[in-house]
Amino acid sequence: MKVLKYITITAGLLLTASCNDLDLAPLDYNGSGNFWKNEAQVVGAIEGAHNYFRGNNFNYWLLGEARGGTMIPGGTSSLDQNLYYSDIKSQNISAKNPQNSSWFGFYGDIFNINNAIKNIEDAGYLSAANKSYYLGQMYGMRAWYYFWLYRTYGGVPIKTGTEILDNTPTSGKELFTPRSTPKATLDFIKADINKSEAHFTDSNKVNNFDRVHWSYYATLMLKAEIYLWSAKVTTGDQRPAVNDLATAKAALDKVVNSGKFSLMPNYSDVFDYKKKQNNEIIFAMANLENESSTPFSSFMYYPSNFNNKFDENGNAFDNNDPLKLQGGHLFNEYKFELFEAFDATDTRRAKTFLSFYSNSAKTKGRGLALIKYIGFINTAGTRVYADDMPVYRYADALLMYAEIVNKENGDPSTYINQIRQRAYGTNYSSAVTYTNGTFAENELAILKERDKEFVAESKRWFDVLRLQDAAGKPLVFSNEASYGKVAGSVHPILKEATEAYKVLWPINKDVMNRDETVEQTPGYTE
Repeated sequence: MKVLKYITITAGLLLTASCNDLDLAPLDYNGSGNFWKNEAQVVGAIEGAHNYFRGNNFNYWLLGEARGGTMIPGGTSSLDQNLYYSDIKSQNISAKNPQNSSWFGFYGDIFNINNAIKNIEDAGYLSAANKSYYLGQMYGMRAWYYFWLYRTYGGVPIKTGTEILDNTPTSGKELFTPRSTPKATLDFIKADINKSEAHFTDSNKVNNFDRVHWSYYATLMLKAEIYLWSAKVTTGDQRPAVNDLATAKAALDKVVNSGKFSLMPNYSDVFDYKKKQNNEIIFAMANLENESSTPFSSFMYYPSNFNNKFDENGNAFDNNDPLKLQGGHLFNEYKFELFEAFDATDTRRAKTFLSFYSNSAKTKGRGLALIKYIGFINTAGTRVYADDMPVYRYADALLMYAEIVNKENGDPSTYINQIRQRAYGTNYSSAVTYTNGTFAENELAILKERDKEFVAESKRWFDVLRLQDAAGKPLVFSNEASYGKVAGSVHPILKEATEAYKVLWPINKDVMNRDETVEQTPGYTE
């Protein structure tokens, strides 16, 4: 089995300063006189880009899931530990309280990719096939970062060059870059993802494929997601384009018809440490013991706080560390109502959560530990959180298909039921088989299926922005997309009348102080 072993330095550490808030300086740079001289250095730079991609894993969760309405928003967890990121989870964001800085640091990664693209294009020492393959990776990864920025902020500054390296600026003003319009930003993203696809040739998209490096199939999945978003979501001057549905579907067709991917027989197999890079994985962030780990120990329990707890059958746990975590905290906890949305016979429930209670009747102190990324116990008896973290997997392709078909006024039940059949296994029956309904019923069913399938995979916030009600409004404004009650009543994640502008994030005031051409996200005032 191939294993991705990241190079910890791409090219030394000679230049890390930044001239403005876009963080345009490279994160690690060896100087144009010493680097970009041979193919091994190109490979090292690309490995470094993957390393930084993986290093953003918790940013992806903050941006893609924390605001999604499935987390307990504030106060203390069920184990009396203070919950983290409460303002983000409770939508308490404003111009004065943006809960982020410097565009979440993505522009530093984009700069490195820009530098790689420029030098790879100029590299006469590379074969045409290899040059094309490396450019396919870099254009795909750049589209990824800009797509995350676009869905988060709307229109953003577009930077494709390496000015800080090419010419010594006399002042930061030379690097000022205003925000592009949403349409111009999304058009740029589409152009990048199409360049990426074009650079993958018939040979390199097969011979160079693995599941932990950016690949032709990662590009196709991102392309499908970009064009599906474009077909459904209005942002400023960017209006849905009906033809984009067909483009998204064509990209998915190439993934599904490749013969490389399928659902694993058991849901637990997808995340099994011993079954890394299985057939369901299209692209994942790789982790290895003694090399890197996931951030999910803060979704577990702390053993000293886990005394006298009972399991879902009302039986007392044998000790205060039944999962042999040895450590961990419950600083981020999912709402119990999400757990209750799973049928008891849905195998995803037991793989995703450990439920616990303070009494055998299960009426007090109920809570959840996330065990989806529980890792393994090594030869020294220590638990290691080194699961791979999926970015795209085959289940995502199926549920995107369902969404596209539904938007085309078709029947998405075939795709939903493929997911359910695997989830229920031998318990699958007509009672849990989905039957085609109205557009709105299907959209909600797709959302609820994604809720169960993709817990902690950084998708839920964007799902409620993209999936729609009968009027075509995003489900972020719908009570039906919510879990839990506030003061005894169900509330939408965002109130359309007063909080619609919060579908996008504000930017930190320091950004505007450092670059006078950058304007605040619409709707946010002092």
